[in-house]
Amino acid sequence: MTKDELVVKIFKALGHPIRYKIINYLLDGPKCVCVLNQDIEFSQSNLSQHLRILKDAGIVKSEKVGLNIHYSLADEEIKDLISIARQIIDNKFQKLKD
Repeated sequence: MTKDELVVKIFKALGHPIRYKIINYLLDGPKCVCVLNQDIEFSQSNLSQHLRILKDAGIVKSEKVGLNIHYSLADEEIKDLISIARQIIDNKFQKLKD
């Protein structure tokens, strides 16, 4: 897989509303899949599919802690990527107001 294909894979993974919501929950630290399941309000199988896509794209990683699986961001740079995207949107909204 080329670097360009990997970049596209990351953006595709982030481009779904549920996966974006998952990433937002993980911005402040690791979360147990059971907590994510409560907050996301989707079936366990649906959540697992979205987490697998994020994991396959290298955006999140998982770790078994006792009987639970905890998910966290694979790289701190994901926080920067989300922050930059938010800044772009804030700028666009500000320009619309002006």
